[in-house]
Amino acid sequence: MFRLEKPAGQQKPGRSGGFPNMASVGDFNVLSSSIPATKVELSVSCRNLLDRDTFSKSDPICVLYTQAIGNKEWREFGRTEVIDNTLNPDFVRKFIMDYFFEERENLRFDFYDVDSKSPNLSKHDFLGQMFCTLGEIVGSQGSRLEKSIVGIPGKKCGTVIVTAEELGCCRDSVLMQFCANKLDKKDFFGKSDPFLVFHRSNEDGSFTICHKTEVVKNTLNPVWQAFKISVRALCNGDYDRTIKVEVYDWDRDGSHDFIGEFTTSYRELSRGQSQFNVYEVINPKKKGKKKKYVNSGTVTLLSFLIETEVSFLDYIKGGTQINFTVAIDFTASNGNPSQPTSLHYMNPYQLNAYGMALKAVGEIIQDYDSDKMFPALGFGARLPPDGRVSHEFALNGNPQNPYCHGIDGVMEAYYRSLKSVQLYGPTNFAPVINHVARYAASVKDGSQYFVLLIVTDGVISDMAQTKESIVNASKLPMSIIIVGVGPAEFDAMEELDGDVVRISSRGKFAERDIVQFVPFRDYIDRSGNHVLSMARLAKDVLAEIPEQFLSYMRVRGIKPLPAPPPYTPPIHVLQTQI
Repeated sequence: MFRLEKPAGQQKPGRSGGFPNMASVGDFNVLSSSIPATKVELSVSCRNLLDRDTFSKSDPICVLYTQAIGNKEWREFGRTEVIDNTLNPDFVRKFIMDYFFEERENLRFDFYDVDSKSPNLSKHDFLGQMFCTLGEIVGSQGSRLEKSIVGIPGKKCGTVIVTAEELGCCRDSVLMQFCANKLDKKDFFGKSDPFLVFHRSNEDGSFTICHKTEVVKNTLNPVWQAFKISVRALCNGDYDRTIKVEVYDWDRDGSHDFIGEFTTSYRELSRGQSQFNVYEVINPKKKGKKKKYVNSGTVTLLSFLIETEVSFLDYIKGGTQINFTVAIDFTASNGNPSQPTSLHYMNPYQLNAYGMALKAVGEIIQDYDSDKMFPALGFGARLPPDGRVSHEFALNGNPQNPYCHGIDGVMEAYYRSLKSVQLYGPTNFAPVINHVARYAASVKDGSQYFVLLIVTDGVISDMAQTKESIVNASKLPMSIIIVGVGPAEFDAMEELDGDVVRISSRGKFAERDIVQFVPFRDYIDRSGNHVLSMARLAKDVLAEIPEQFLSYMRVRGIKPLPAPPPYTPPIHVLQTQI
């Protein structure tokens, strides 16, 4: 799976985003440095497949492909088993995939009737295929997607049902506490100042740091505080993967002395406090030099408690809808739309920066909205027929019903209004934020969450009112994404993005951080690959949404609804003429 990172040197300060170099298991990519949000297991069933065998029914297999972001190349991800003699297979072998809300993962399911033992697919009969995104499966009701199989002209190829199930281990956290006995004395004037460093092993045998305890001063028998770590960070959900623990003596100058190390695994630790969880701390150098060396002390597990946390996917599966609204800056500083220098220039051959930002973010979010109807607003323009200035007008020209169908409908309305309104000013954000907040205020039960995307070229005119709107909106089920396009200085926007300093208005602080700002120029791919630029932008602006969503639900004590019961469609037996 391709992972796209923000270009080097542009990561925001104050963001904790996990430890560096935490790669996901699977198709490793050098650009990668984030842990997958979670893992999902895909189950595949088909109904009424084409029958390609003369004397019996087809022997189907399903082959899953994923698509690379840059060059759009399809790569085989895996295959199910072959099921003999059926047109209604329920495949047993599952596909386990990393899931990121902020990425668009294109999938292709190909079906074949297997005629021999050859692994070469061209030797078997093609039964059709189905295209979708991972978000489409997860975002469907009950995370269950049913779609027609296509690919053989003039034939009904049947249907495929794909169900996504979040793997339990991904949302477990563990609360652990350790103590040590008779550690080696490393300090000349006092005892040691010990601390522990935990590493999880990677596929290639290397180790990645995943936790450090605090330092306990001047003791050879320390008791460290209990700490909480996700199972994903500790062992990436693999219970038998090696966990290496190093013991150090802390030194002020940073040259910490190595006392020794031991290895364990999640499975061993999960036995809890017992004789199995007392570990000898071994210093390999000492062991090699001293014949009588026994150990450099012992470390004991005092407690081990598993906690399961509710996840973003639990809410989506329980039916929570993500409502997406866009607001576009129509101020005169964007330049005359008929000129190529304008940020709103309608180039017949490629999207402008506004179009790219809308498409990048919208194409991912639309998978989580069942009716795919999105309100699209504009601000900072003079409207026909009387030339009044509006900071909250419907792009489709219908203030009573500003909804557009899908992202393509939003793009169409955007291009249409460019031809009818006059770019003007000033740049006021508060009206569109308050517009979405009015809707969000009417559904606080967790059934809906609102995301507002504002695309703007710059300097904001109503800073005080916008801050007040954001502080008020932070109590509501909504998040705001601001994408800055063009060359302007965006210092004021950084202030709205509460990553470093929480935003406040009239002495009141925002209840949660709900704003994410990024300048689009940071994501422009130097080779001119717009697909890559859009993927990078979407990844960064959407990465915070699941956590902002969960923070609202936690503060309000809203639990996810149970998923609807799995629906098993009746198997239709095709009547064949004899």
